[in-house]
Amino acid sequence: MFAIAASTITDWGLYILLPIFITFLFFIMWDISKQSEAGRAGTFWIFLALGAGSVGFLLKLLLEVVFEHWVL
Repeated sequence: MFAIAASTITDWGLYILLPIFITFLFFIMWDISKQSEAGRAGTFWIFLALGAGSVGFLLKLLLEVVFEHWVL
């Protein structure tokens, strides 16, 4: 009755839910830096170290779109 394809669920999770989760993780990093009173340099290193994976994921999505529409 409510048949949803597995690819649809995967696309929703990958392109909608995961970016929402990444945004929430950036809020957590900001909160950690404020609670620990890390200062400017400490906040920079927290975001650099913990945010590198998130930025890499977002760049991967961007590259997929570019290659799908303009290169291939």
